[in-house]
Amino acid sequence: MLNSLDKVKGTKSRAKRSYVSFPDNKHSEIEYRLNFIFEEELQSEDSILISYKPEVITKLAKYLSGNITRPASIGIAGETASGKSTITYDIIDTIDAFSKENNIENLITRVNTDDYYYDRSEMVKKAGSFANFAKHYDLDVPQALELELMNKHIKELLNGKSVYLPKYDMSGTAIRYDNYTLAHPSKIIISEGLFTLTEKIKDAFDFKIYVDVRHNVQKERFYIRASERDLGSSADTIYENASQKAEIYIRPCKEHADIVLSGESARIRYKNFLNKIIAIVNP
Repeated sequence: MLNSLDKVKGTKSRAKRSYVSFPDNKHSEIEYRLNFIFEEELQSEDSILISYKPEVITKLAKYLSGNITRPASIGIAGETASGKSTITYDIIDTIDAFSKENNIENLITRVNTDDYYYDRSEMVKKAGSFANFAKHYDLDVPQALELELMNKHIKELLNGKSVYLPKYDMSGTAIRYDNYTLAHPSKIIISEGLFTLTEKIKDAFDFKIYVDVRHNVQKERFYIRASERDLGSSADTIYENASQKAEIYIRPCKEHADIVLSGESARIRYKNFLNKIIAIVNP
């Protein structure tokens, strides 16, 4: 079986690999093919993979082979401007395309971490504006979100229950509308956000993914976004605070991740990689 530890240990073998006949056992066959797909991607140029834990292959094979029949939950975290939201949308698009092609309903449900920010609309009103409110209220800490409720909602979905999810207004009102969106149980529950793999929520996920990006790339993306949002001179303060809090709350989540993705690869590569995995069960 392919050795998935090479890159984790910091070495990369460039030797060509080839398929051999698969074992008779379905789970073993799928695990073998997954190892090949992951290792082939890991060794490629501009790989979307930075590292992965070998046990994630075994767990994924159990789901794909039917050894585990309950729904799976995926949590994706990373710093601001790391690319986590874009990757999540590409994953959803790819799985949606598969579900439509095969007439499968309720295959994937998204639970947006940002919708669990506490309602602070009254504080915004008292401050006179969201900008004034944000000067004295830190949104870059997990305590700003009701992650316990998010944990509860994800586990209810995994247990086959429909759930009304909240919706947070990101336009600057700090209003959270509770019981806003009806989410139905599905085969896959996916969430992404700054604090998706922090202590109060990480145990809700079967598969934990961290999106990493070089500091200079992340900073450049942040300031482009800040310009688009017309943050002006406040962008420096916002970025500095976000970076300081990321050091405390977000970057340590990388240690919990089953898979560490690069947030810098071409978008088509994420879809291509996922389609290779899908092809195992949809040859």
